[in-house]
Amino acid sequence: MSNFLQYLVSGLSTGSIYALVALGLALIYRSTRILNFAHGDITTAGTFFAFILLGLHLPFVVSFALALIFGAALAMAFYFIVLIPAQRREATQLSQIILTLGLGLILQGLVSYFGGTEPQSFPFPLSDTKTYTFAGVVISQLSLGTIGIGLLTSVLLYLLVQKTRLGLAMRGTSENLPAAQTLGIPTRQILALSWGLASLLGVLAGLFLAPVLLLDPFFMMEPFLKGFAAAILGGLNSLPGAIVGGLIIGVSESLAGGYISVAFKNTLAFLIIIVVLLVRPEGLLGKEFKERV
Repeated sequence: MSNFLQYLVSGLSTGSIYALVALGLALIYRSTRILNFAHGDITTAGTFFAFILLGLHLPFVVSFALALIFGAALAMAFYFIVLIPAQRREATQLSQIILTLGLGLILQGLVSYFGGTEPQSFPFPLSDTKTYTFAGVVISQLSLGTIGIGLLTSVLLYLLVQKTRLGLAMRGTSENLPAAQTLGIPTRQILALSWGLASLLGVLAGLFLAPVLLLDPFFMMEPFLKGFAAAILGGLNSLPGAIVGGLIIGVSESLAGGYISVAFKNTLAFLIIIVVLLVRPEGLLGKEFKERV
């Protein structure tokens, strides 16, 4: 039983990272119906930005806050400078997705040029070696912080989307863009804010993941794929689904690695996705899009 609880806690910690990545992907998709394949690279750029600021001996709080703002500003600038002109020229959704791929490749090159390609250790105020024991379950300071930040972020995002006027505008814009424009909602600004908020969540995930992994231009590649899978599992248009999907994948990976084999943990996670999508193609909590034509 103690082993099960240990694997469960470990899976919740990893799943919290996947959930943050999935939340960003779902937030953009439900607003613009675009899959942002640059999400992982924006996260990497923001994390490297924090690494550079820490190298300049700025305090952790200041460095992390500026990194989150940098990631959000980068995504918003891409939306205003690239996507809006493309939409005015009636670019298809597929074309806009290709633009996000282009942004990802550009960011990979810039990060490799300015940050280097050698893996580097990322300093962090929470330790991965300092541990606490609760009812026989050992959890590191960093894992505890990761679970806490995942829970706090989920609650704050729920309150923002469901309980504020800004969240109402975001929901209205994602549900019916023409109607929102008719009601005077500044839809361009709202959509740009969705992109910025999504990237902020991604950079937050990167900051908590970088201390566990060595920092390099491609350290977010696997977490991005797992977050993408989590968003699909939960439902690409569902924010609660993104959280549920991330936790399911994280826990299933941990249990599979503990009870079966480490080599099988990725396989089991995607087997679960295949089974769920065969039963519910829209995901666990997703809803089928219905548009009037």
